[in-house]
Amino acid sequence: METIILRVPYFLDFSAPLVVLLWLAAIVLALSLHEFCHALAATSLGDQTARLAGRLSLNPLVHVDPLGMVMAVVAGFGWAKPVPFNPYNLRVQQWGPTLVAFAGPISNFLQAAVAGIAIRLAWGAGVPESNLLMIFLGYYFLINVGLFFFNLIPIPPLDGSKFLLDLLSGPQHARTRFFLETRGPFLLLLVLSLQYLIGISVFGILFSLVYRYVFFPLFGVVVQVL
Repeated sequence: METIILRVPYFLDFSAPLVVLLWLAAIVLALSLHEFCHALAATSLGDQTARLAGRLSLNPLVHVDPLGMVMAVVAGFGWAKPVPFNPYNLRVQQWGPTLVAFAGPISNFLQAAVAGIAIRLAWGAGVPESNLLMIFLGYYFLINVGLFFFNLIPIPPLDGSKFLLDLLSGPQHARTRFFLETRGPFLLLLVLSLQYLIGISVFGILFSLVYRYVFFPLFGVVVQVL
């Protein structure tokens, strides 16, 4: 399979507002589908909380977090409003929360797959990498690969933590669960901060490994941000 190297402009170049808008559009689409799939999984498993809250929708406006979008423009990363669900309403009690949580990253994997295939088709059709569609697809691919990887990290409040918490569901693990649920966000911020202090991006290294051994063999696409 031919390797495709797609070069896209830096997404926070405010001298090119159209590029920033493409970046923002890719983030909004990726996050909206991510949250919609959480809502869909919870509803399918018997909990109607997300549906009643209006989150079982493909409308980005019900998922967008204003501060998260501001951060997406200012810092290059963002977030959406978390989907509410009641684990006690799920038909699958033991692993229900994990199934709901993993629906988000799975949606990002599928979105990255769609973007990767679209890039290959457009490239094969001779669409130049300066084309706005190619730039959008490059951003969309990168964002979804990032969301897939980042959300599987088993630290609350990320989606991967639900699997760890379900593993620790026994009463003998109550104190550990309480610590993770109450201190998890601070632990995540600490790890992120330490990366900058020590100058070694642990998450960046892990992301590179996921990209190299999962997404690149599947799609043969490398997206370089200039």
